[in-house]
Amino acid sequence: MKKVFFIGISGIGMSGLAKIMLKKGYEVYGSDISEKDVTSELVKLGAVIYKKHIDLNAKKMDLVVYSTAIKKSNPEYIFAKLNGIKLLKRGELLAELFNEKKGIAVAGTHGKTTTSSMLGVSLFDINPTIIVGGIIPEIGSNSKFGKSEYMVVEADESDNSFLYLNPEYSIITNIEADHLEKHGTFENIKKSFLKFMEKTKKEVIVCKDCEVLDELAKQISERDEEKKIITYSLKDKTANIYCENIYIKNGITHYTVIENGEEIGEFELKIPGEHNILNSLGVIYIARKLKIEKEKLKNKLKNFKGAKRRFDILYENSVRIIDDYAHHPTEIKATLTAAREIYKDRIIAIFQPHRYSRTKFLMDSFEGAFGNADKVILLPIYSAGEKNIYDINENILADKINNNVKIIRNREEITKTILDDKVKGDTYIFMGAGDIYKLAYEMKEILER
Repeated sequence: MKKVFFIGISGIGMSGLAKIMLKKGYEVYGSDISEKDVTSELVKLGAVIYKKHIDLNAKKMDLVVYSTAIKKSNPEYIFAKLNGIKLLKRGELLAELFNEKKGIAVAGTHGKTTTSSMLGVSLFDINPTIIVGGIIPEIGSNSKFGKSEYMVVEADESDNSFLYLNPEYSIITNIEADHLEKHGTFENIKKSFLKFMEKTKKEVIVCKDCEVLDELAKQISERDEEKKIITYSLKDKTANIYCENIYIKNGITHYTVIENGEEIGEFELKIPGEHNILNSLGVIYIARKLKIEKEKLKNKLKNFKGAKRRFDILYENSVRIIDDYAHHPTEIKATLTAAREIYKDRIIAIFQPHRYSRTKFLMDSFEGAFGNADKVILLPIYSAGEKNIYDINENILADKINNNVKIIRNREEITKTILDDKVKGDTYIFMGAGDIYKLAYEMKEILER
């Protein structure tokens, strides 16, 4: 197999895989109607990318890779199917690469991009291959080809593709109801995570502070005495690894880590929020397991910038502009809580809801999610290609948020509202998984001018 074709190659998951295939010596081709920074990066690395989806793009290919976002009516997919070209889902190709290595997978409803990025950076000394769902500033990419036997990946539960993976170690951050349009029920999500834990060969590192996850871990321990469950916690001293003496000084979070009853030192993080302390505990455990020198590990964590679009400070002068991927109510609450710990002036959340289905299924959870925001500017729901068959709109969501909400449907009006209303010290957090980041960057450019 020499020629690999990626349908929708500019997607965050697809582009990371495409880069690794290029580094492994494959001829990489792809198509995408959208052009992003990763598109030009792939072209520089040698990929051939078409801007239209037509059947002949896939001609003479040995393998065609597609994601769950690709519809079965896609002409390249149809061509491959009709002409006997091997077809693989993105998750299947990832698993083929991952299962050849000593794989470490990071899963969970929230925090997996930050945690897998943090883990990858912390393990630089052992030169792992890394594939995550965000841009890691330290490498300027969402993937890195490593020469060692280790591989770090972000494992996606949204379509159950994480069940293709056979990790040596896994970190699971939390489990909540999400992607119900695909899973159907929360019980199905829990069953999937249980299978993922069972497929992990050596150790499953789980957050004890998540009750659902803690219960599943207990089930695994009862079922399989040889499966080693390692727990981490913010405050529970029965966990294998926990922390104490948390304090913030000059915007830096300090905390003391205890592992199996032994104090292993004080750690520091630039990225804010208790949820990121939690994310770091699983990373610290794995890094120490793989013999990363403690002082080097401390230094890597202290200087870790966070994944792009995770509390990404774009502008900081008289006011702040922050771009953040948070779109689930739990993520929104965590981001705003972290902001409130640092900033004492006004916090204004500009939120773009993601998908009609997700907004519908998570509606009740949005109540209270914006409690740490002084104002909320609500944009129309970003459809992500969905049809609105859920009888949902932003007006219903505004009523549920019930926290000084203003709906603005015109983007120019949003920037005007911010410019007219801004007060020195304001923090504007642009939140969502759609294209709201463009508005954040536009606002940054206006303020710089």
